[in-house]
Amino acid sequence: MSKTEPHPSVGKLKNFSFAGWLLPRLKPTFWQGVASFIIAAILWEFLARVVVNNPLFLTSLTEIAERGIQLWQSGELQTHIWVSFVEFAGGYFLAAVVGILGGIGMAASRNARGFFDPWISMLYSTPILALGPLFILWLGIGITSKIAVIFLTAVFPILINTLVGLTTTDRILLDVARSLGATPKQVYLKVRMPAALPYIIAGLRLSVARALVGVVVAELFGARAGLGFLILMSAQSFDTAAMFVGVIILAVAGVVSVAALKWVEQSMAPWRFEAVDD
Repeated sequence: MSKTEPHPSVGKLKNFSFAGWLLPRLKPTFWQGVASFIIAAILWEFLARVVVNNPLFLTSLTEIAERGIQLWQSGELQTHIWVSFVEFAGGYFLAAVVGILGGIGMAASRNARGFFDPWISMLYSTPILALGPLFILWLGIGITSKIAVIFLTAVFPILINTLVGLTTTDRILLDVARSLGATPKQVYLKVRMPAALPYIIAGLRLSVARALVGVVVAELFGARAGLGFLILMSAQSFDTAAMFVGVIILAVAGVVSVAALKWVEQSMAPWRFEAVDD
């Protein structure tokens, strides 16, 4: 009996390398971002150890990493991260839903725009820090007041961008769709919504940064855990390394969130990136 020949794909599978598959697919902008972070890390370490040389004012990245490991081993850091994540997720999700639906509703009605525009302008310009104690008074010191602060901080960029995207659709595209017999529903779903999608994603990306700021602001009042609470307590006790641990985690969360939203935009609106040389 002749020996069975293995399928050619078996040899390919054995020679498969995840790194070899992934690395060619990473765009130059990814490596440029990595290079910028490496340069910034080297400069930070040099400034902290040579120029400033005072951990009270500027702590080196190696000392920050060591302090982060200590907080992680004690279990304290996981608690802070989880509390802030729950608050951020709740407030940001609520802001996204209300902002998008509110923008759609205002775009559909001129009367609604006239009624709500002054309130949006007023609340958008109100310093949320001043409202923090009021939210605690109204909603208590629990997670509800924190989510309310984050929601109010993040909702307006989403709402405004959704409204602008839906009300500034190219008139030529609308006329062409109508001339081809498209119904109002088809015009809305096939023309106006795809045209507004970049604006909506831009609003979501802007709101990520505002929501992360809202996390810190919310945890300045009556919090018992969270990254904002960690930053506040570390600053009061002059634990600069622990303070930077919280700051860096929030910064990394912002980078990851924006990258995830950019991937969503590329998946939902790939035509916007086909002609762009990244």
